[in-house]
Amino acid sequence: MTATAKRRPYDLAVIGSGGAAFAAAIRATTLGRRVVMIERGTIGGTCVNTGCVPSKALLAAAEARHVTLDAARFPGLTAPDARPVDMPALVAGKDQLVGSLRGEKYLDLAAAYGWDLLPGDATFAGTPTDPALHVAGHDGTVEAVRAAHYLIATGSTPWAPPVPGLHEVGYLTSTTAMELDHVPDSLLVIGGGYVAMEQAQLFARLGARVTMLVRSRLASHEEPEAATALEEIFTEEGIEVVRGAVPTVARRDQRTGEVVVTATTAAGSQELRAAQLLVATGRRPVTVTLGLDTVDVRTGKHGDVIVDNHLRTTNPRIWAAGDVTAHPQFVYVAAAHGTLATDNALTGAGREVDYRHLPRVVFTSPALAAVGMTDRQANAAGIRCDSRVLSLAHVPRAIVNRDTRGLIKIVADAHTGRIIGITALAQDAGDLAAAGVYILEAGMTIGQVANLWSPYLTMAEGLKLTAQAFTTDITKLSCCAA
Repeated sequence: MTATAKRRPYDLAVIGSGGAAFAAAIRATTLGRRVVMIERGTIGGTCVNTGCVPSKALLAAAEARHVTLDAARFPGLTAPDARPVDMPALVAGKDQLVGSLRGEKYLDLAAAYGWDLLPGDATFAGTPTDPALHVAGHDGTVEAVRAAHYLIATGSTPWAPPVPGLHEVGYLTSTTAMELDHVPDSLLVIGGGYVAMEQAQLFARLGARVTMLVRSRLASHEEPEAATALEEIFTEEGIEVVRGAVPTVARRDQRTGEVVVTATTAAGSQELRAAQLLVATGRRPVTVTLGLDTVDVRTGKHGDVIVDNHLRTTNPRIWAAGDVTAHPQFVYVAAAHGTLATDNALTGAGREVDYRHLPRVVFTSPALAAVGMTDRQANAAGIRCDSRVLSLAHVPRAIVNRDTRGLIKIVADAHTGRIIGITALAQDAGDLAAAGVYILEAGMTIGQVANLWSPYLTMAEGLKLTAQAFTTDITKLSCCAA
């Protein structure tokens, strides 16, 4: 790209190169518009580089090891002796996969669509009515970029609470933990959300002794029955979950080299030790260096870009998408944001974000997934609801897998029977949540789902069985003729 081309105005300037940014750039170029994408670091954003792809690759490896060591649950099989994990080889394999996907799904796509890709740090300049970008290149040059519209898609970064001594002890984040060259003997995890749960089980299954410090409970926004069942599973796998824990100070034991965290718990003040400390207490938007005040773009208390239902910021020519907003931090939300914001900016489509049937998945094993309202949320919204919880002990797929840990819960409107929420703690729970999206979108009732065709010996049959549980004693059904 020539310097002259860089100075020409664009239809859309995208800051960032993750899921939201790529969805926006693809949509804009498909519309025949001229696009520039500005990236200060590695192309691809969080998901492919440090989030979804690498974490799920390592989780799959840990699952394979766990299943092998648990083979004795099947009569006739003997579990092999546990051998230490070759962590450098595991991480190298993960990095190879990440590099391959980054090339195929990001760099190659950018070249195929033909938008301009500009490396460097972007900062807003100009005025609120005539915004521009200054892009400081890594070679010391500064480019001025002007566009009809701008999209902020800079994502988020791991955040740590202000616990005294925390920064001095050298803690891990979800990013750095996946670069370790060894499995630590012991690991303390601060947090009880999606990332904390996944990372805790990952390292426990690779051989670490894991303790979680959780402020309230695991998965605090999901159904309590599922959270309780998952905590029991973690306990069975050797993960200690300390609930009601608030860390007050962290230090490094100079004699042993261990991290020591003092926390206030229900049992009083406790001192917990481990070889490594992982802080997984959420993420915060990356906006501090963008100069948003210059162009009158307002942010929230955590630096999130404030947007309306159309994803327009407080500056009518500037939009935001993905983790940089205060919206749900899922890559599929970011991708949907990118397309929606671009349509609204370039075509005046007036589309709005609708999260009513947004699925959510925690990739533990078994996985925890949900769509729609929880029982508590429905009651808070003034909906008189009815619900059923089905143990996987009644789902034939789980029985033949010889792993009945988990459950399925359906919440329905008591007046109409319409299903308003589904939660699953099960193998392939994410697929059950995806099916739940279609059920909720169609406004189906428990009676309709109870009488649908469902292939036998699939986990999805559990949805039908749970719906039948509203009117039938499931224990009285034949396993092959539900």
